[in-house]
Amino acid sequence: MQRPHILQVGPYPAWDEEPLNEAFRVHRYFEAADKPSFLAEVGPLVRGIATRGELGANRAMIEACPSLEVVSVYGVGFDAVDLAACRERGVRVTNTPDVLTNDVADLGVAMMLCLSRGMIGAERWVRDGSWAARGLYPLKRRVWGRRAGVLGLGRIGYEVAKRLAGFGMDIAYSDVAPKDFASGWEFVADPVALAGRSDFLFVTLAASAATRHIVNKDVIAALGEEGMLINISRASNIDEEALLDALETNVLGSAALDVFEGEPKLNPRFLALDNVLLQPHHASGTVETRKAMGKLVRDNLAAHFAGQPLLTPVL
Repeated sequence: MQRPHILQVGPYPAWDEEPLNEAFRVHRYFEAADKPSFLAEVGPLVRGIATRGELGANRAMIEACPSLEVVSVYGVGFDAVDLAACRERGVRVTNTPDVLTNDVADLGVAMMLCLSRGMIGAERWVRDGSWAARGLYPLKRRVWGRRAGVLGLGRIGYEVAKRLAGFGMDIAYSDVAPKDFASGWEFVADPVALAGRSDFLFVTLAASAATRHIVNKDVIAALGEEGMLINISRASNIDEEALLDALETNVLGSAALDVFEGEPKLNPRFLALDNVLLQPHHASGTVETRKAMGKLVRDNLAAHFAGQPLLTPVL
């Protein structure tokens, strides 16, 4: 049987490239010097797109592939895929949820601990001789027993909250409605009110047009000069300009961020701040999870072309 033609939007780890090339006729979009010409040439052949969450597939790409049947996303976020264009053409869309949930939650909690306890500065304090020359490192703030808010109690938000419970934290959350499984955690419908009762605000909700800049100037101000914002979702969920303004003027105490608008070329204003922890969008960045994500991308493509139900459909 002839292998289906696949458009690969961005590179994958080597352990995913080999089985992908074995199962499909892969056209590597990211290697093309002249991408429009490349799409014009291979687009009519393409039946599937394999992409990454931050790269997605825009309308122009989808329209350049008239035989397209499925888009398989390497990542839980699919906001960079033009779902409207896919619906118009009956194109299926899948992502890779669940397999990355726990690693993302781990990194969110780790960022909270790292920034709250000043661990990066403390490590420098030892290495540069300040401990010997200047004495004890300046005091930081505790984590255990304080108030945490989780904005979006989906898969990742739930795992974050479970971990925070282990620190004896007072946990509240916002979502479209109260969750039956969240017994003992306070439901707060309004993000501003959630921020106002939180020392740490975790942003873990899926990105969409409805959630764009849901963490706005008012939410940030409510979190306050001693509050910490932790984002392990999508950059679009936060008004980045309002966040930078608040960090620069100490309206907000601190922020730990794994995602940014325009990444990897983040706003240089972040680099001048000492009250932010910056991470390179690697919350799912473990060997185990990335291997599981790649396999799920391929398994969804294989299921579709075999006429079987998709494993993790979005659309």
